[in-house]
Amino acid sequence: MKTVEKNKQRNRKLNKIQDKAVSGKRLLIAMGFIFIIFVFLIVRIMWIQFVQGSELKELASRQQTLNKIISPKRGTIYDANGKALAISAEVDTITINPSKFIIKNKPGETLALQEKVAKGLSDIFSLDYNIVLAQVQSTNSVETIIKKVEKEYVDKLETWMKENEITTGINIDADNKRYYPYGSLAAHVIGFTGTDSQGLYGIESKWDSTLKGTSGKIVTTKDVSGSEISGDAQQYVEVENGRDLYLTIDVEIQRTVEKYLEQGVKDNEALAGSAIVMDPDTGDILAMATYPTYDLNNPYTVTTMSEEEYEALSTEEKRDAMYDMWADRNFSKTYEPGSTFKLIVAAAALEEDITKPEVANDFECKGYTEVADRKIRCANSAVHGHQTLKEAIGNSCNSAFIQLGQRIGAETLYKYFGAFGLFEKTGIEITGESGSAFHKLEDVGPVELATISFGQRFEITPLQLITAVSAIANDGKLMQPRIVKQIVNTDTDTKTEVSTNEVRKVISEDTAKELRDMMKYVVTDGGGRFGAVAGYSIGGKTGTSEPSPSNPEEGYTVSFVSVAPIESPEVVVLVAIYNPATENPYGSRIAAPIVSNMLSEILPYLGIASENSDTTSATATSVKTETVPDVTNKTLTEAKKTLENLGYKVISEETDKSNSILVTEQVPAKGTSVIEGATVVLYTEENDVRTSVNVPNLIGMSLSDAKNALSEKNLNIMYSGSGKVVSQNVAEGTAVEQGSTITLKLE
Repeated sequence: MKTVEKNKQRNRKLNKIQDKAVSGKRLLIAMGFIFIIFVFLIVRIMWIQFVQGSELKELASRQQTLNKIISPKRGTIYDANGKALAISAEVDTITINPSKFIIKNKPGETLALQEKVAKGLSDIFSLDYNIVLAQVQSTNSVETIIKKVEKEYVDKLETWMKENEITTGINIDADNKRYYPYGSLAAHVIGFTGTDSQGLYGIESKWDSTLKGTSGKIVTTKDVSGSEISGDAQQYVEVENGRDLYLTIDVEIQRTVEKYLEQGVKDNEALAGSAIVMDPDTGDILAMATYPTYDLNNPYTVTTMSEEEYEALSTEEKRDAMYDMWADRNFSKTYEPGSTFKLIVAAAALEEDITKPEVANDFECKGYTEVADRKIRCANSAVHGHQTLKEAIGNSCNSAFIQLGQRIGAETLYKYFGAFGLFEKTGIEITGESGSAFHKLEDVGPVELATISFGQRFEITPLQLITAVSAIANDGKLMQPRIVKQIVNTDTDTKTEVSTNEVRKVISEDTAKELRDMMKYVVTDGGGRFGAVAGYSIGGKTGTSEPSPSNPEEGYTVSFVSVAPIESPEVVVLVAIYNPATENPYGSRIAAPIVSNMLSEILPYLGIASENSDTTSATATSVKTETVPDVTNKTLTEAKKTLENLGYKVISEETDKSNSILVTEQVPAKGTSVIEGATVVLYTEENDVRTSVNVPNLIGMSLSDAKNALSEKNLNIMYSGSGKVVSQNVAEGTAVEQGSTITLKLE
């Protein structure tokens, strides 16, 4: 028994020892597991602290702060005289926070609230309800409902929110919208902006970084619900508004150019037209137009074809039609200049002393010239016989210039082409400028030399040509074209002048004067007679280029370049008409009269005195004329009183702010000659919407009837002669602005 008891005691001891061993083992395992967890936590904390620390800190900051972006005001674009061409108006962007329309644990009430918000937003802004509902139910933190909202719609939204007791979740953020007060005027120069206010074409694109400014913001602390904590410190990053630009473009000259260019294209049923007016002394572009044009306030509405024609196009064709409408033919597209280019060839010959303007029998024209394996005919197969260089310019004789080109040689010609800037872009500060396309010098054979000499089978831009001709007008100095003359920082009132740039001296003053004398001969005795302007000494050169053999569908291009006044040049004008549907497409018959009409208004506007006032339309009769006074920057009430006391008929929109609101523009402009009792249209800061009227047919009317017909449309009249109306300077049906002047000839 004792032995058995001892065994039991020993077993119990052994069991206790084993139990202790097992418990210790379990404890070690547990401690090891705890140690591993502890190490993991330490590593995790270190990872969060040192690796993810900055990122998590930034995330926490974002969750605890509220950023309000302040959009900068885009700079205004002005013409040379301070008339606003592109302005930014204050509008708003509407966004929502979808999470604000979720009612916790109440899905039915949540859906009802979401549907109410979607219905309200879609009704106010005329949006698709289903799309807005999807945005309201989105899991995104922010959804943009609509941009560029004008004040009347914001007022409706605020009223709706108040009526429906919705205080959070719908955000109204300040923004800017671009407006173009003159619609299509200078459209290709100004360009336009996209929905994000980024410049897309013209000045808007090229100067985008200057115009757009820099956004500001307000940073505040927000609570767990996302609401701003009142009284908490704010961090303010100041907004930097865009700079204002002052162009060299003059609105009045631009209007005149566009009016006659449109008329010329329509009268000749042409594909298109382009025109430039340049100050040769500075290179300033006073006007630059392409027709057809488009409305800057609706830039995606195609104007070059009917809506039916446009809808019939493929997607790619629609895109190409849009790009073609936006392209400025003056610098974005090239053309064959034709005989206007003979001035450049003649400049090379005179500067190299190869000939003189009046060397008798210097050239012979038999109606054609044999070059290599072919006969190259003179224009219209004319036989000009023996000629001087001056006569050859006047006759625009291809044969004479083929002979002249052969004397000069390709290498020397190319030297002068380069000097005149024809191998490089002009550097005008607008997007989309194209370069020229010449034969490589080593590829110029006898035929190429012949065609180059009279302006064909190579391509340049109209801007390159007028820049080169302006060097002739400017005593041989080539100026870089300038389109922006001043930059203004409206925040600091700092003004930065954009200087003019003389590129190089191309020809001597003597050569330039000889060329201008020959240009005068073209107008007085040569083929440019229709480019004459009564009372002014004008020089010019016609151009007619045949269709390129590779693109015969492009048709003829006719042009005329003019310098005025020729003895002391103030302006150079170039007009090109593309593919006119007329039987005899010549620059002398189509383009020259257009330039003449333009200069007949531009020169008096610039204050350039007529040589013989008796020949001007206003003074050819005994009608009393007077000069329109300047009433801009006066209050509307004061301006109306001033004009009415002088006997003018005043057109303006009545407003309760007449005693305080200022007149920003008047039509006709200050200094314009008008007859007694003329109509003056006034525009203010609040009302700058232009009203156009169609010009009636006045042919055959008496002076009294013509006056009444124009007065009914708030148009002014100038006239010469007596009897019945035999011609009018603006064609019947042409849309012009109220207050414009229609010039009539009576016999």
